[in-house]
Amino acid sequence: MTTTGRQAAKESSGQRVADWFDGRLGTHSLGKKYLRKVFPDHWSFLLGEICLYSFVILILTGVYLTLFFHPSMNEVTYHGSYVPLNGVRMSEAYASTLDISFDVRGGLLIRQIHHWAALIFIAGMLMHMMRHFFTGSFRKPREVNWLFGWTLLFLGLFEGLFGYSLPDDLLSGTGMRFVDGAILSVPIVGTYLSFFLFGGEFPGHDIIGRFYSLHILVIPGIMAALVVAHLILVVYHKHTQFPGPGKTERNVVGAPFMPVYMAKAGGFFFLVFGVIAFISAVASINPVWSYGPYRADQVSTGAQPDWYLGFAEGLVRIMPGWEINVAGHTLVLGVLIPIVVFPLLLIFIGAYPFLESWITGDKREHHLLDRPRNRPIRTAIGTSWISIYLILLAGGGNDIVATRFHLSINTVTWAVRIALFVVPVIVFVATRRICLALQLRDRELVLHGRETGVIKRLPHGEYVELHRPLSPAELHTLTQHEQPRPLVLGPAEDANGVPSPKRRMPMLRLRVRLSRALYGEGTQVAKPTAEEYREAHRTDEHPAVEHPAVEHPTTGNPTVEQQPEERQMREHQVRGRQVSEAGPPDG
Repeated sequence: MTTTGRQAAKESSGQRVADWFDGRLGTHSLGKKYLRKVFPDHWSFLLGEICLYSFVILILTGVYLTLFFHPSMNEVTYHGSYVPLNGVRMSEAYASTLDISFDVRGGLLIRQIHHWAALIFIAGMLMHMMRHFFTGSFRKPREVNWLFGWTLLFLGLFEGLFGYSLPDDLLSGTGMRFVDGAILSVPIVGTYLSFFLFGGEFPGHDIIGRFYSLHILVIPGIMAALVVAHLILVVYHKHTQFPGPGKTERNVVGAPFMPVYMAKAGGFFFLVFGVIAFISAVASINPVWSYGPYRADQVSTGAQPDWYLGFAEGLVRIMPGWEINVAGHTLVLGVLIPIVVFPLLLIFIGAYPFLESWITGDKREHHLLDRPRNRPIRTAIGTSWISIYLILLAGGGNDIVATRFHLSINTVTWAVRIALFVVPVIVFVATRRICLALQLRDRELVLHGRETGVIKRLPHGEYVELHRPLSPAELHTLTQHEQPRPLVLGPAEDANGVPSPKRRMPMLRLRVRLSRALYGEGTQVAKPTAEEYREAHRTDEHPAVEHPAVEHPTTGNPTVEQQPEERQMREHQVRGRQVSEAGPPDG
């Protein structure tokens, strides 16, 4: 046998399969390029992974539930394991949900895993999106990926609504009545839209089948495509990272995808799956048998949607019942205005990256993240948006709040109405001031170091506190950020007295005003310059702190006692301030 023949005989089947694919698809080159892709390590990046793993769990459990669910509104008489409902007429959808819960092996656990995973999936997407918002990772070149993530959140809200409505129990049916009322409030075409969606007068006979198709096929397919595109762009653009030593706009510091990151990601997937399974096993959610089948003449007490749509219901509950007549049409403003505001709240947060880019005119690529404190106005806008969301969520449960705390529902409703206009302003101002205070604290740390709690007495009797100088890594982290300047409109006339045409451009004037609001006076604390740092750490004009003399343990000669912290810190008074020595900061 020749050498080539012996080598071929030693090749395993796996090697031959790998060679076959590599010769036709170039998998070796792709693997060499992307399997060593570097991913930074920070806990906040796990929020995106929680979203991904929850989505995978939803797909797996959804496939299982699809095998046993009957999406039909045909009426049947129930004869099953749940005795209290035996002999009750209900839809096939509700009867099959009871069968899944009581007769299918593991059905109830899978139902609850599916529901809990949906709640965690949307919560993870919201937190993941706000992490991107506060750190500014939506900037170029990631605007398209931001839109993909925002679209996933928007679709997830409706996907949850459709899945929540499929069992056709009294609670979900009440939610469908809410949807029908919102559709009917649309001027002129509302009635036609309602009849088309429900297949006739509410509740109709087609809504479950239509929601089922959307829930298991159309929207999951779109979301899966968006998830794949989202991940491809993450790899293509390279991962963002928080600022620190050795981290620049041109590199990524972290662990390679294979094997380190892949092993951690695999373990984290099973951890997420295990936590969701544990919660599902011990915490009951959506017990449809307690609500009973839906009937149009009944309303469930305390009917509430899942938390992610509570803010939409809150908008309707706190809105006054206004109605007006226009051209023979009745406009129910008490419902119409909330269903217009609902998407506008989401559109604002989705469009903000493009608004900020237009205001600043920044066309550069950004791969280093902002510290939220260094962008006070953006951070304040984000926290105000979250406060609006939470206030409306509380408004969506005004009846629960009133009954639990023995309050008047009118009092609760008016409190939410007032809070909707007052609290976001308070949150905005407080967040802005907190960010500025943190910036000022960073400035003091750079100039003077950290307080140690060690008090020293100087030769002339003054008591001072020793400060520990910051390390070069800490100095870099606190001073590497840019501080943009607001746009300037320019003089009204040029040197020849000709009026500037820019002064007559309303959009440019608006852009300048918004730029001042973002980066103008009072929106940021100037970080220390190199000259300020050197001035604060001058040692030639100020003597070092004297140390008491003690005998050397072996020679008996006098020497100066120096504690470990004293050897690392030499404190001086400069212009009435206590400062420490270290290398100059960046910039």
